[in-house]
Amino acid sequence: MVHQFQLDGYNIVIDVASGSVHAVDKAAYDVISMYEEYPKKEILRKLSRRKYGERKLDRSELEECYDQVTELRDAGKLFSEDSYASLAGELKKRTSGVVKALCLHVAHTCNLNCSYCFASQGKYHGERALMTTEVGRRAIDFLIENSGSRRNLEVDFFGGEPLMNFDMVKDTVAYAREQEKKYNKNFRFTLTTNGLLIDDDVIDFANRECSNVVLSLDGRKEVHDRFRVDYAGNGSWDRIVPKFRKMVEARNGKSYYMRGTFTHNNPDFLEDIKVMLDLGFRELSMEPVVCADDDPMKLTEEDLPVVLRQYEDLARLMKKKKAEGDPFTFYHYMLDLTGGPCIYKRISGCGSGTEYMAVTPWGDLYPCHQFVGEEKFRLGDIWNGVTNHEVQDEFESCNLYEREECRNCWARLYCSGGCAANAYHSTGSVKGIYEYGCRLFRKRMECALMLAVDDIVGNEDEDSDL
Repeated sequence: MVHQFQLDGYNIVIDVASGSVHAVDKAAYDVISMYEEYPKKEILRKLSRRKYGERKLDRSELEECYDQVTELRDAGKLFSEDSYASLAGELKKRTSGVVKALCLHVAHTCNLNCSYCFASQGKYHGERALMTTEVGRRAIDFLIENSGSRRNLEVDFFGGEPLMNFDMVKDTVAYAREQEKKYNKNFRFTLTTNGLLIDDDVIDFANRECSNVVLSLDGRKEVHDRFRVDYAGNGSWDRIVPKFRKMVEARNGKSYYMRGTFTHNNPDFLEDIKVMLDLGFRELSMEPVVCADDDPMKLTEEDLPVVLRQYEDLARLMKKKKAEGDPFTFYHYMLDLTGGPCIYKRISGCGSGTEYMAVTPWGDLYPCHQFVGEEKFRLGDIWNGVTNHEVQDEFESCNLYEREECRNCWARLYCSGGCAANAYHSTGSVKGIYEYGCRLFRKRMECALMLAVDDIVGNEDEDSDL
């Protein structure tokens, strides 16, 4: 399978199975589009009638183009066969029982009352609670005990709002640092916060101990303050932006993400990204809301063309800013054409429920933070380990080849089958397809690929094999 698209002056061809990316001229683009459907003679006849630039190509030029496409096919870089289905699930079987990351829900409570919150304002459909020091330490022990030979381990401090339980966070990190010396482990910590409780102590701690911080900001003040309000109904933008700017400056503008959510209220989310840029932030992410069908904030079919244009215009803005010497990062456009995840990771998926789990304030285990509160997905607890093997087996077998729709999707080896939580909440099955999200993902990948091509090729050197 190949996928072809044109964006911002580039003719781009993706060979899905091999991962080869080609930036080609228009004649080669047309040859590739007809290569499998028509014989050589017919392709040359059809293309001999077309103008490329100011002239038509002669037969020898078209034959040379056709032969170059054939060489790429013979080299396994075009029209290659997908032979990975038999490997699906193999990585998860190899690492069965090995956990590499935990999301610690240190606070099932929040000091904001965001109406679009998937976590029910931090309560996760249950009671408000704070994780105790005992549970935090035991979670670290559980991760070490179940990490096998893995040295690098990850822990996310999540909520609700984790800074409402900051002393417990600090204690857990200190305990983990003691244990990593004993067991030859290396912990990387991430903190996600709405920013209200950031102070000098938090900034110093995060700079010392956290490899990354995720800061929640929805962009424009009027957009942010519409949903991200406190329990008195007051917006939070004016209170958190100065704190975020101070924290980012203290981190030297690195190792953070400004994360926003866009909804039916602001499908023109590029305007929110521009506000973030004006505030001095350069590490950005904007996520589409995922909510119930009857939620007025749900993205609609009418929003889709707007959102897709935003992604394209965002890519063009990134090119412009880079040319001006003022580049910025958009999380979903980070793409490494020369490396990236191995094929086992690409076909096996995110690892939720197997390599990655969420821990509630009471020590219960769930496949990831988006399943917390869904009792049927409770895997076990940090004292007794995984006891609900039926659910874990379901996640272990959850790979892109388990989804029929993925088999014919050109982006399958980039998304690895998508998010199991989004699939479940939109279809009722972790092996379902959140089609709206798929359409957004495919557009993001086209934009990311165009930017990667632009970085490598530049505007003056087309017809390149990447």
